[in-house]
Amino acid sequence: MDRGKLSVVIPTMNEEKSIGLVIDEVRGAFGESRPLEILVIDTASKDKTREIASEHGALVVDEPRKGYGRAYKTGFEKASGEYIATLDADMTYPASEIPSLLEKLEKENLDFITTNRFANMAKGAMSAKHRFGNWVLSATARILFRVRIKDSQSGMWVFRRSCLGKLTVESDKMSFSEELKIEAFKKLRAAEVPISYRVRVGEVKLQSWSDGFRNLKYLFKKRF
Repeated sequence: MDRGKLSVVIPTMNEEKSIGLVIDEVRGAFGESRPLEILVIDTASKDKTREIASEHGALVVDEPRKGYGRAYKTGFEKASGEYIATLDADMTYPASEIPSLLEKLEKENLDFITTNRFANMAKGAMSAKHRFGNWVLSATARILFRVRIKDSQSGMWVFRRSCLGKLTVESDKMSFSEELKIEAFKKLRAAEVPISYRVRVGEVKLQSWSDGFRNLKYLFKKRF
């Protein structure tokens, strides 16, 4: 039986220490079992991220417009696979678990799977401040939109590319992640699956308080 092509979309900005490792882990997870493309959407990296990604066999797409959500929107537009998976470029998410997520999506006829990092988080993978902020944002999303999501900020998803046209995701910023999940759980056959979560390779770029406050504000804006 032919297996549908998978596009793995990875946004990057100055991730030369880890991007090669992430790409290799993705390829190692599948071998020759499924048609695969890896898209690195790079936002003005000043280091060797683009060169390393290309050397490891990824298609590098330059996206000069800033924004986490903007990078993903560009990646989704460029993806040619029947299925799309997403990862951060810092080795925190387990690419080795993508095949099992994809198998669940297919077997259970789901449209969208997001992941819960808190189910099996390595010591030191997330600060107490980030844990608290994620709890506030996830709880707010559950209350405002009545969706069963434990980790509204997770950046690892697997879904059918065909379902994107059914979703209205306006944010180009960090709030893209929570908005995508809210839309998916309201409009599609969606599920949240526990994964392992690791200590990142490289520097942390998240602006904890400012990003968290903007995400919280966006939830109320979307709801009301």
